[in-house]
Amino acid sequence: MFQEKSIGVVVPAYNEENFIGKVIDTMPDFVDKIIIVNDCSNDRTGEMIEEYKTRNKKVVAIHHEKNGGNGKALITGYVEAIKIDLDIIAVMDGDAQMDPKDLFNIILPVVWGEVDYVKGNRLTHPDVAKIMPRHRYIGNSILTLLTKFATGYWHLMDPQYSFTAISKRALRSIDIEKMVPGFGYNADILCMLNIRGFKAKDVDAKPIYGDEKTKIKLASYIPKTSWILIKLFFKRLWKRYVVLDFHPIILFYMFSFFNIFIVSLPLAIYILLNIYSAPRTSLIIFFFAFTMGVFSMQFAIWMDIEYNRNSKL
Repeated sequence: MFQEKSIGVVVPAYNEENFIGKVIDTMPDFVDKIIIVNDCSNDRTGEMIEEYKTRNKKVVAIHHEKNGGNGKALITGYVEAIKIDLDIIAVMDGDAQMDPKDLFNIILPVVWGEVDYVKGNRLTHPDVAKIMPRHRYIGNSILTLLTKFATGYWHLMDPQYSFTAISKRALRSIDIEKMVPGFGYNADILCMLNIRGFKAKDVDAKPIYGDEKTKIKLASYIPKTSWILIKLFFKRLWKRYVVLDFHPIILFYMFSFFNIFIVSLPLAIYILLNIYSAPRTSLIIFFFAFTMGVFSMQFAIWMDIEYNRNSKL
């Protein structure tokens, strides 16, 4: 219990026999429930969770019969948290890559009612360049930019970091069971929250990398997640600016896409293939359409940022 708010932490775990004990043992005292979702681990993770459950009444153990991915484990944990009726639900992975000391700062803005969703941000930590591997830092920065477009939370960074906290009100207002179970689940929940107009905030968090091995393969993770972000972007535009509240932002975005991808791109390919014989009119149309598309895109982004300014604390 913290300031009369019940606090729960969802812990997705897959093959974390070397770290799950540390995660449980270092959990802050103010946490009321530790909901551990064993995602069909093939090591001793499940056994260890059951052992801790017998001596720690805070531990709630859930075991998947089939591996569904981190997102699926998170969905299961969130659904259980709703059943328990917890006020604030945080998420900490079972690999001990999240500093339990940061949990206080993660939940505080939600406890105070300033925002309904808080996420940790490692990219602004002063030691991030020394701690986070360079390739992960670059990949995360790229996905951060794409996620801003997809979710409408232009002020948020490090969207792939799952150290988060959400209010009961927000969690009950979105269809969490339809969240993407695999790649891109963090962006999907942000997209759902943005569509509903909930405020979100970043909080600095310490990046931790030790002996654990990442289960993410960047060569496949970045392309798959990027594709999901593109789909989430159009989903957000349709639901936020057409279905729930019509706004001309959608028209500027569509005009820019038409000019850049439907008109300019085919013309650019045609001009390159016929570089010495392409008609002058093709060049004129290309430059005009591309310029109009870029200007329209800039104006749409500006309006999108302004429209979502209220989602920022």
